[in-house]
Amino acid sequence: MVEAGSPLRVASLDLAALEDTDVVVRVRATSLCHTDLEAVRGDLRTPLPFVPGHEAAGVVEWIGRSVRSVAVGDHVVTSWNPHCNTCFYCRRQQHVLCQPYRDHAAQSFHFDGRPRLAWDGQPVHQLMYSGSFAELCVVSEDCAIPVSRDIPFARACLIGCGVMTGYGAVAHVAQVEPGATVTVIGCGAVGLSAVQGARMAGAARIIAIDRQPQRLEVARKLGATHALVADDTLGALHLELTEGRGADHVFEAAGNPAGFRASVDLVRPGGQVVWLGKLPADAEMAFRWGALMGEKRIVRSSYGAAQPARDFPALAQAYLDGTLKLDEYVTSTITLGEVNEGLDRLAAGSDIRAVIEL
Repeated sequence: MVEAGSPLRVASLDLAALEDTDVVVRVRATSLCHTDLEAVRGDLRTPLPFVPGHEAAGVVEWIGRSVRSVAVGDHVVTSWNPHCNTCFYCRRQQHVLCQPYRDHAAQSFHFDGRPRLAWDGQPVHQLMYSGSFAELCVVSEDCAIPVSRDIPFARACLIGCGVMTGYGAVAHVAQVEPGATVTVIGCGAVGLSAVQGARMAGAARIIAIDRQPQRLEVARKLGATHALVADDTLGALHLELTEGRGADHVFEAAGNPAGFRASVDLVRPGGQVVWLGKLPADAEMAFRWGALMGEKRIVRSSYGAAQPARDFPALAQAYLDGTLKLDEYVTSTITLGEVNEGLDRLAAGSDIRAVIEL
């Protein structure tokens, strides 16, 4: 990404100044996420030039001298959340809030704040400390997570962001209990992963909500017991399905004002809402005060309380076991040169996930 408002271009960059804690990954597959789209649009104000991409899987090509948890030749899924393990938040297992991570986030060079890439002598930023729309990406040791060699790269890459966020919100944040009623608003990759997380947790009733009937069909294949179109009849039909109370847990994964407002309307008194979608940072949201009453609990989750070293291998194995379904997410496979067309389809809602195979 060289100029705001212009298409991405494919160019050759220089790789230099690697550190002892770095891992170089040869990317074999990387998927297009809405956060990449937001960055390319300029919504995230990522400094230019930068390499987008953060959902990736590949093979470790080089490691720094101090790297111990991963070896050359390992198959890895990349995480976008490097963390120091020593700050106030890391000590409380809130790695997504890591202070150095957030301090350097505006630069997105690398976790230590210094660039690893250059273009015509100019430093190049890596979106979310990754920059995986490339043949090679440089990540910190804790962001290269070994997984089984048996999972295809084009499925493993999905685990690193959307799958982890949705599944983790159910399993780790809400800790959905067997027999619960779960409602998921928005059936993109994150919402579908919340649907699957609810199924894997033993939820008795899983209600998927989306504007697109075809996405609701996918949600049914992945475990939704009911599917509702997001229209004027939503509130009454949802109330009927939940015996007049509302859902025990509601996960908002649509990322729009209507979805956020619906999330607090559809949860029962005493229930929990987890917000996974997002709006521009400066946007304001208004709610009917009565919808917030009744001891409802609302929490925001950006990464499903992820502990990648624990979660990524387990999710990869769940796919291999047939418990976690990922094939249904991939609605197109493209080359690196087709990335602009892929982003256009993502913006239009045509794809759940497009995967770049290298």
